[in-house]
Amino acid sequence: MLTALLLFFPLAAALLLHFFKGGTARVVAFGAALLEFVLAVVVAIASKSSSATQFAIDQPWIASSGIRFHIGLDGLSLLLVLLTTFLVPLIMLASFRHEYKNASAFYALILFMQTGLIGVFVSLDAFLFYFFWEVALIPIYFIAGVWGGERRIQVTFKFFLYTIIGSLFMLAAFVYLYFQTGVNGAPRSSDLLAFYNLSLSAAEQSWLFWLIFIAFAVKMPVFPFHTWQPDTYTESPAPATMLLSGIMLKMGIYGTLRWLLPVVPLGVSQWSKPVMVLAVIGIIYGAIIAIRQRDMKRLIAYSSLSHVGLMAAGVFSLTQLGLQGAVIQMLAHGVNAVGMFFVIDCIERRTGTREIADLGGLTRHTPVLSVTFLVMLLSTVALPLTAGFVGEFLLLAGVYEYSAWLGAIAGLTIIFAAVYLLRMFQRVMLGPDTSFTATIRDLTGAELAVLVPLILLVFWIGLFPNTFLHISEPSIIQLLDIVKR
Repeated sequence: MLTALLLFFPLAAALLLHFFKGGTARVVAFGAALLEFVLAVVVAIASKSSSATQFAIDQPWIASSGIRFHIGLDGLSLLLVLLTTFLVPLIMLASFRHEYKNASAFYALILFMQTGLIGVFVSLDAFLFYFFWEVALIPIYFIAGVWGGERRIQVTFKFFLYTIIGSLFMLAAFVYLYFQTGVNGAPRSSDLLAFYNLSLSAAEQSWLFWLIFIAFAVKMPVFPFHTWQPDTYTESPAPATMLLSGIMLKMGIYGTLRWLLPVVPLGVSQWSKPVMVLAVIGIIYGAIIAIRQRDMKRLIAYSSLSHVGLMAAGVFSLTQLGLQGAVIQMLAHGVNAVGMFFVIDCIERRTGTREIADLGGLTRHTPVLSVTFLVMLLSTVALPLTAGFVGEFLLLAGVYEYSAWLGAIAGLTIIFAAVYLLRMFQRVMLGPDTSFTATIRDLTGAELAVLVPLILLVFWIGLFPNTFLHISEPSIIQLLDIVKR
């Protein structure tokens, strides 16, 4: 019952917003998002640290075909539900500084997207998973397409096209897997456990691997499936960029852990090395392109591509360190990305530009902005005692355990990140005075209300990572047992 409430409460709130307008709509939406976070915390407190699925609901959905409405939570999905419900109210609060036309529709779409995201993380039936996978795409398409920048139409269409085509590959794989169930007179099923227990040949798993992997690789994204990302992040309004980078890309990593590795382990074993190479190429490629960027938002977009490459490499290392690193880095990257994009939005709103060359000397009149910007930046660089360090250390250890050479190359991400992020900070905040230096204002109380919780979580994850690692550990161990059996 608790899982169903987590899933459908944002949807009910989104429908309710139809009856509110303007400022009232955003207050109601924010209140609903806060209540959803409180509910997620209650569920986390009530849950037990084990690999078993908890708070499950398993009811017929399309009974004649064996498709069921099967949802539930384990340690892995619980952490991502917590991340989603923590970030959504902060993203809404960040959007309060902008006046969006048809505010009730704007905030309803955010809540609708939250329903899709949570649905992805709690689904235990393949077709239900695919349903929510597509549901999460619809609201972000309209948010970016209606409230985005000048090139929003073509950019959003490219994003939609990439995602929908990748999803169709996954659907084809799920349909094939569904028809492999039901042997010896048993009914067909699309349940996750039914897929886990299939006896597929190595040849079948080989091509099924690519059908499923492409869908997840596009969503993360992993090189070379990334070309939609920089333009979409840049042209989307700030809340949409935060949703995409902070939460939505985690769908691909989660899907890889939940649906790819244990369903086609022989395919994973066969193709893990090429994927690892692609992931490491993405790490270096994203970092080098980030160094060359002049637009702060675009720089962080390529930085995100580089960090996601490291997460993908950690996952395909098939080590406990790598998988745990991917889980903790999903949390850290979500917090860091939302914080960085929000700070950039604060600067752009005050100066009217995101161009690094046009800015400089801002720290003289914005000490609070400078400190918060630096904290989020250093966490992204993976400074010890911050959230970014724990995830990257575990990921690099996992990749190194898989291959010392790949681990050494992947480790360059820390050096590159320090180069492009610290240089950006130096030029924007510490450079010579510009026309904005004397007139720029420091952060307001409302803006600090967004950044302070993010900063607290940066240090919580950095100082007490076991708070989160022990939640996911039983599920990760079980997953590795399935993959390697």
